[in-house]
Amino acid sequence: MSILYAIIALGVLIFIHELGHFIFAKAFGVGVEKFSLGFGPKIFGKKVGETEYLLSALPLGGYVKMVGEGEDVELAEADRHRSFADKPVLQRIVIVAAGPLFNLLFALVLFIVIYMIGVPAVTTKIGEVVAGKPAARAGMLAGDRITAVNGKPVDRWDSFAKIIMEGKLAPLEVEVQRGQSALKFKMVPESRTTKNIIGDTVTQPVVGVVAAGESVIDHFPPGEAIVRGSTQCWTVIKLTVLSLVRLVERAIPLDNIGGPIMIVKMAGQQAAEGVVNFLAFMALLSVNLGVLNLLPVPILDGGHLAFFVIELIIGRPVSKRAREIAQQVGLVLLISLMMLAFYNDIARMFMGKA
Repeated sequence: MSILYAIIALGVLIFIHELGHFIFAKAFGVGVEKFSLGFGPKIFGKKVGETEYLLSALPLGGYVKMVGEGEDVELAEADRHRSFADKPVLQRIVIVAAGPLFNLLFALVLFIVIYMIGVPAVTTKIGEVVAGKPAARAGMLAGDRITAVNGKPVDRWDSFAKIIMEGKLAPLEVEVQRGQSALKFKMVPESRTTKNIIGDTVTQPVVGVVAAGESVIDHFPPGEAIVRGSTQCWTVIKLTVLSLVRLVERAIPLDNIGGPIMIVKMAGQQAAEGVVNFLAFMALLSVNLGVLNLLPVPILDGGHLAFFVIELIIGRPVSKRAREIAQQVGLVLLISLMMLAFYNDIARMFMGKA
């Protein structure tokens, strides 16, 4: 079943990506010869108008084949006006950028839908009070439920943590419910230095309490879901970009990179957890697909965009030889990355790597 869920997730995201290219190609009068989900041998195909819609054997990508796309393509004079290569450079930029941008927009829609369906939220019930830390010295106990901080009501753990973070090391008055009693405790947070998920060293205030893990489902009306979904999408985009930067800087180990096997495994796990988890997984994949395709690496959309931007600046296309060299380098980089991802996947399966 994991393979099926992975195919569903990747198929939808690939379709959305190629749909972006397709819609704007049509909008600018570019002829589209083929629209394929997958690469390799054709499994199914149907021609509608000038376009053949294909389902191909390898579900790890897709493509839109446009009239006049590629090197040394011979065109009849009557087809020139429908050729991708003969369109103004700004139109070509929009057509190429539409694919990854559609992935980012799709992720935004998924996040909004997730908040409307309902997301799990951890309550302020305390599961552990760390010995010797400010909360323990003040007298707080496991089982207490935090109700307010500095007079501000809280009932979700993230809200409690945010108040502590924003207050830095300022004194706190924490109100809790213990059985039938309402109690107040005063404490001063202390600093803790750790590494975050992108490898940065961060210092943050802590009081020494751990959530009990009790959760509820929060539902949001459309307006608030749009705001929260947009914020979450932007946060994930920034985190994805920062993660790529940290990978290049080697602050994040390269063995964190995953490939198709990891995607299959995670798709099955998230689907088993429910619809919201699976949609969140798809949103995360969609952001990654969008951001990665915008990187200025030849053979990716971002590489083509880089050539078009240079053309826009210098007033003529980049030379064929320069494009060929860049594409060869890009191909080597992409194959190397794929080999690393496959190696990491296999290592996790057979060598016990986490």
